[in-house]
Amino acid sequence: MSLANAARFAALPLAVLVTFGLSGSVQAAPVAVAAKVETTPVSHSGDAADDPAIWVHPTDPSRSVVVGTDKKGALEVYDLSGTRIQRVSGDFGNNVDVRGNVVVSADDEAAGGDGALHIYRIDPATRKLTHLKDVPTEVTAHGLCLYTSPTTGKLYAFPNSTSGRIEQWELAVSGNTVTATSVRLWDAGSAVEGCYADDSTGKLYLGEEDVGVWIYGAEPTAGTARTSLDTTTGSGGHITADVEGIAAAGNRLFVSSQGSDDFTVYDRTSRAYLGRFAVTGGDQADDCEDTDGIDATAAALGSAFPQGLFVCQDGSNGAPGTSGNQNFKFVPLERLTIGSR
Repeated sequence: MSLANAARFAALPLAVLVTFGLSGSVQAAPVAVAAKVETTPVSHSGDAADDPAIWVHPTDPSRSVVVGTDKKGALEVYDLSGTRIQRVSGDFGNNVDVRGNVVVSADDEAAGGDGALHIYRIDPATRKLTHLKDVPTEVTAHGLCLYTSPTTGKLYAFPNSTSGRIEQWELAVSGNTVTATSVRLWDAGSAVEGCYADDSTGKLYLGEEDVGVWIYGAEPTAGTARTSLDTTTGSGGHITADVEGIAAAGNRLFVSSQGSDDFTVYDRTSRAYLGRFAVTGGDQADDCEDTDGIDATAAALGSAFPQGLFVCQDGSNGAPGTSGNQNFKFVPLERLTIGSR
């Protein structure tokens, strides 16, 4: 939440704060949490940073990294102190995701503007990315999430487009060889981007930006049947458009409520709405506002993040910390006390 927003909320009477929202949607004030770490700003100015993905080191979780997109021309890799350890130029990926040691970005500038998936392998020894293959997509790849089927163990990617189209690709990665097969294509309705595929339940959570979050089946045979997780405030829900990043950790699911500079929280099992939080300015980093992508993990990542990590893109990077170009903020997961993990 920006200082301007904080001042605006502080000036409102309690009765207004409790019901703050659109179309009469009842909204409790967000819980304020502070980030512990912020990353080196991305190299490009303006609206450049977008989406993070957390890679957990297989043998030493304290050496885990965050991969972030600079959609004006790079993927960037950060250690848990926020220091950039690699910059991969020429990748205009808007979204990025990780499964195992496979990293995939969705680049809507690739293939002459038709979009493509860029597939990488991350080396646990160096924690750096090696490019393996580019896969042109049927949709103009803008948003992205990955999925490992609990039934077959197969890896899938879900690139999606601002047109509302979603595609599902089966990816087989063996050494440096990648085989990619398109297995499903459908239309959600209007602009989509943020998505999260749950490897434990086989559910795909897809954000339709002006509408809300839909739940589909993530298996390629699931069809297009869907149910609603939540809607935007204009329809009586809890998310202030745009609906942006979606992530999960433990028993909680998080959604970036971009228009209100905060994040909604749901029970991952019952899918009940639990509340909301805002990443506000603290002693070590400034706030997260106008957030696009998020990611989270409940894995213990060494002494810095012993109970897990939440990462948010910051659309306006100010003091304290390194101000200037956009960057990403790291919040210890235990600070997010809404609901139970």
